[in-house]
Amino acid sequence: MLEVWSWPTPNGQKVHIALEELGLDYTVIPVNIGAGDQFKPEFLKITPNHRIPAIVDSDGPGGKPFTLFESAAIMIYLSEKTGGKADPERPDRPLQMPRMDDVPDGRRRPDVRPVEPFRRLRPRKDLLRDRALHQ
Repeated sequence: MLEVWSWPTPNGQKVHIALEELGLDYTVIPVNIGAGDQFKPEFLKITPNHRIPAIVDSDGPGGKPFTLFESAAIMIYLSEKTGGKADPERPDRPLQMPRMDDVPDGRRRPDVRPVEPFRRLRPRKDLLRDRALHQ
């Protein structure tokens, strides 16, 4: 039986949809991120980065309990567990290696967040000039 530690967010819902589509039995253990449940010791034993979703598969590889976190990794694992059912091009084989261009990205613009720390290091007069240029 799979335990799904999650909360109704887009990432959490991806795993629930995959589980339903693959026809796997699971139980949901809610992790209320608004109340800080993701920092509780029992959840941190499963995922050290305190992010949802996470799963515990009591019948993991080799019949041993297996924990996994991050929605994409969980969905790949679930596909492999069911013999590759989630891969329409290879329904008879498990997924081999996902490519980054296979991962959907909802952003419509380039990700500028990695630039922000460097912008903060620039002199203030440059920031004021940039702000005036972009208005």
